[in-house]
Amino acid sequence: MLRKKIISLSMLVMVLGMLVATLDARQIDDGVGPATPTSYCCAGITDLNQKANTTQIRRDVCNCLKPAASRFGVNPDRSKQLPTLCNITLNVPFDPSVDCNTVQ
Repeated sequence: MLRKKIISLSMLVMVLGMLVATLDARQIDDGVGPATPTSYCCAGITDLNQKANTTQIRRDVCNCLKPAASRFGVNPDRSKQLPTLCNITLNVPFDPSVDCNTVQ
């Protein structure tokens, strides 16, 4: 039960971080370069990625993030760039069209 609460909290932090990155970042198409996510955003993604250490947890995270990203207005193109911009490899894809049942 505690593990689920920790994962839920981590997911909330990450979604909120993505929202902040959407609101706070430079425009991707401004010709200056890629948007820069906040350190809080990258820390949230890193924390969640470390906790998503089983296939079932990764699928649960995916199923949580897809609707949350839509509700919070996360830009899918920017969210796909977060792993590169935060310099991490994610176990959960940042793609709104992904079938979460295929996440390993």
